[in-house]
Amino acid sequence: MTADVQQRILAAVDEGFDAQLATTQAFVAIPSTRGAEGPCQDMIGDLLRERGYEVDDWHINLDELKDLRGFGPIEHDFSKARTVVGTYRPATNAGKSLILQGHCDVVPTGPLDMWETPPFSAAIKDGRMYGRGACDMKSGTIGALYALDAIRRAGLKPTARIHFQSVIEEESTGVGALSTLQRGYRADACFIPEPTSGKMIRSQVGVIWFRLKVRGFPVHVFEAGAGSNAIMAAYHLVHALEKLEIAWNERAKADRHFKDVNHPINFNPGIIKGGDWASSVPAWCDVDCRIAVLPGWSIAECQKEILACVSAAARDHRFLSNNPPQVEWSGFLSEGYELVNSAAPEAAFAKAHQAVYGGAVQDRAFTALTDTRFYGLNYNIPSLCFGATGAAMHGFNEYVELDSLRQSTKATALFIAEWCGVEKA
Repeated sequence: MTADVQQRILAAVDEGFDAQLATTQAFVAIPSTRGAEGPCQDMIGDLLRERGYEVDDWHINLDELKDLRGFGPIEHDFSKARTVVGTYRPATNAGKSLILQGHCDVVPTGPLDMWETPPFSAAIKDGRMYGRGACDMKSGTIGALYALDAIRRAGLKPTARIHFQSVIEEESTGVGALSTLQRGYRADACFIPEPTSGKMIRSQVGVIWFRLKVRGFPVHVFEAGAGSNAIMAAYHLVHALEKLEIAWNERAKADRHFKDVNHPINFNPGIIKGGDWASSVPAWCDVDCRIAVLPGWSIAECQKEILACVSAAARDHRFLSNNPPQVEWSGFLSEGYELVNSAAPEAAFAKAHQAVYGGAVQDRAFTALTDTRFYGLNYNIPSLCFGATGAAMHGFNEYVELDSLRQSTKATALFIAEWCGVEKA
């Protein structure tokens, strides 16, 4: 790719950036929490059709996915779950094919009064766009689409097949990405523009979701000692799992990517429900938990360790020793992923990064997970993850920095042109 072609593409990103932000705002304004992603998928489908891509829009069939590597159990109503893929087919097939993927699902907002601006207002101020999903990762998804637009605006067209994929369930199971692979979508590389603060994800954790189901013995609180408090018993188990977290972090010190990361294994009791009456000793308590695992760790073996930890803690408890708690697997059963066998796409991205940022791309060991794992682990498709800078993902006042979004869009456009090749439109 010549310097002239590079500059034309970079200028085209700048020319289209105001339109990109307007589209991003419209996308962020859709409250696409779990089970409500349909309007976002409708919008993506419309955007792809407007641009002339072949659009495949289908309902996800869990029966087709449940035996595939990385599948996580679904507990909510999944009858409206869809995946949308837009395919560009080149007139000249000279480059290497590419998957561009973003997820449109977002996590709940939490109490609205703790946001400075409404979470789905997509407010822009002080060089930032605020809103649930503005950073994670709707701005990246639209950025990838406008990176393709910039190539076209520069008078060019890619010379390789491109699949633009909009998926759901990235935040809880990953079955949206898995559905694209079951559907047969493949490419020479995958690129996911998650917000990475301008760094390449070299290695990332996997995640296990599980639920502790604890039972107690209810009595009137005036004779609390005669009963067993299920909520307090659940805390006993949580404390035991915190010790497992410590042990796993010690194990992580031997990992070549995570040995220099402080506390890469994070355990989180994220949802707690229990009891029926403030003056009754609670008879039940459910705690939904998340814990990370490192690349190369067996999910099955880690599940066994979780079960053993809970079982040992129950044996040390007056009531649970004879009334053991249950453990249910409630979402992610996801392996960690290390970027390997990726020299060719990384070399292409390095050229794009140099042109935009003026230096070599920095690596990052990521203590969360992305959908890249499915492509790398299931089908040996090298899967790069790189994107803009932002903050407060899953928190209040989530935002993406607009200057960094402009830069990451430019890097994405140049990478597409370098990897897929371009010719005059």
